[in-house]
Amino acid sequence: MQTVVFGLITWQSVLLGVLLFVVTFSISLAIVSLIMVKIPADYFRKDKPRELWADKSPIVRFLGIFVKNLFGLLLVALGIVMSLPGVPGQGILTILIGIMLLDFPGKRDLEYRLVSQPRVLNAINKLRHRFGKDSLVLD
Repeated sequence: MQTVVFGLITWQSVLLGVLLFVVTFSISLAIVSLIMVKIPADYFRKDKPRELWADKSPIVRFLGIFVKNLFGLLLVALGIVMSLPGVPGQGILTILIGIMLLDFPGKRDLEYRLVSQPRVLNAINKLRHRFGKDSLVLD
């Protein structure tokens, strides 16, 4: 028999909620960390070209760009949700990764403004140093 804590909430549902929080937080932290460590140190330089599959056929290139943008939109939406109080995850970094995948005018300036925030840049560089990677290079 389950003990009711507050109305319809049971100890079992509270423990399940805590477990879900810990698991989703850990997974999002691992994914964001992996991406932030794997991007090149000069990724955010304004003079670095970033053309996806420029040497592939137009159909493959279109499909690649379409899937990349769809995934980027999903990550931005998830990041916004994770930025809400009480929702586990790395909201701002997930939004940044989503923006990195999207193609829109002014994208590079927005990325630069987000990454150049001292708290964000310090957090990313601290993570990169932990894995033996160079600090991000900004213009």
